[in-house]
Amino acid sequence: MDPRSIPHPGTRFLLFPQLPSLKDQGTPEVVWVSTPAGSVGQGPSDERMYVIDPVGKEMPYGYYQRAGRPFHYKPPWDGPIRPPAMPDPDGHFDHLHFGTPQFEQAHAYGSIRFTLDVWEEYFGHPIDWHFAQHYDRLEILFLRGLDNAFAGFGSVEIGSYEHEGGTHVNFGLSFDVLSHEVGHLIIYKEVGMPDTNDIHGEYFGFHESAADMVSLVTLMHFQSPMSDLLKESRGNLYTFNHLNRFAEVSEMEQLRIASNNLTLFDFKDGWTYEHDLAQPLTGAMFDIWVDVFHEHLVEDGLISMELEELSDRVENDPDYSKIIQPLFDEAFAQDPDGFATALADSRDFMGLALAGTWTRLSSAHLDYADVAQAMLETDREVTGGRFARIISLNMKRRGIGEISAGPRLKPPDEKSHAFSARAVVAENQDHGTPGHQCSHLPFSTRMALKRLVE
Repeated sequence: MDPRSIPHPGTRFLLFPQLPSLKDQGTPEVVWVSTPAGSVGQGPSDERMYVIDPVGKEMPYGYYQRAGRPFHYKPPWDGPIRPPAMPDPDGHFDHLHFGTPQFEQAHAYGSIRFTLDVWEEYFGHPIDWHFAQHYDRLEILFLRGLDNAFAGFGSVEIGSYEHEGGTHVNFGLSFDVLSHEVGHLIIYKEVGMPDTNDIHGEYFGFHESAADMVSLVTLMHFQSPMSDLLKESRGNLYTFNHLNRFAEVSEMEQLRIASNNLTLFDFKDGWTYEHDLAQPLTGAMFDIWVDVFHEHLVEDGLISMELEELSDRVENDPDYSKIIQPLFDEAFAQDPDGFATALADSRDFMGLALAGTWTRLSSAHLDYADVAQAMLETDREVTGGRFARIISLNMKRRGIGEISAGPRLKPPDEKSHAFSARAVVAENQDHGTPGHQCSHLPFSTRMALKRLVE
């Protein structure tokens, strides 16, 4: 059935679940977002966000030196812009042609709005912007020379990248990147941003892990990745597939593996990049997801308890696939629809569990043990504690609650997202001069100012 023929009050967009500039990424899906058709204006734009494609913007928002003083370059952009994406006569944006700037503009808006829709459903309430007292709308803008994408105070700036081999990557077409950045904005609002010098390093790893989980869970709301994942893995989610392997292409050409073997013991002597420190927590979350999926499969009679226990026992065995895959192949062939239902149920548990976990956390002195405890409390509320053993076991396997990460080994550099253009600064606030920062400024702001003179 053509998705366009399904009655829906929202607005249609064409979204790529994965980058179309990389090999075998398929075609865009027709996706409905919650914003009513006819209420999304040119850009696209609505009451919460707007997209612009600036002409002549040479640098990203952030902190810079000007005449020996710190200068905060911040939104909104008031210069010239490229022609914006326009809705069709019925108010939809799925008529735009791939390869045009207007398609990319609409793709950026649709990706961000779709991610918000998914997570507002899990939270059970609208997710306000953490900068709402200063900006009423999120500015989504393109900066073609920016070798990354950043969620900042009032903005999401979207760059592009020259991939190895000459392939050009436009981040406006990367759902993963855009959804990941929305994840940061969600955490800034729901968990908060630290306003203290005493910040546990695991806060920054948590931030990256949470943003990755936002992207992963949202990806599983697309029809094609769900279908492809099951066809490719036949339910054996530890295979090398679209769910456990995803990339935020950047200057580091970074690849994150949700299914990884890192633990906090690997970071007991310290860490450098928060993306790396995030891996034990992301790995624990992925393992919890897989185990919950298996529980649903067992409960629905789709796999045996013996297969579930065998999968756990040989998870790290080099011959894992040879042992397990034929058994999953046979089980999946008997009821593919049942596997799809179990995967959707486990996805929705993870969405509800993560939303409830983050609601219980505070940015002050946050560490991974707090995350584990909050997730157990959420599971008691959502399921009556049904998955407590799974959560506890997988957190413990990663060293969470057993040990803490060591100190940051090097100051953050341009590869770090921790002290970037995301710094919180009040409108019209006197920033002071380097070396004379006001003590009441948020910690990230003080760090950004400090880096100007280092």
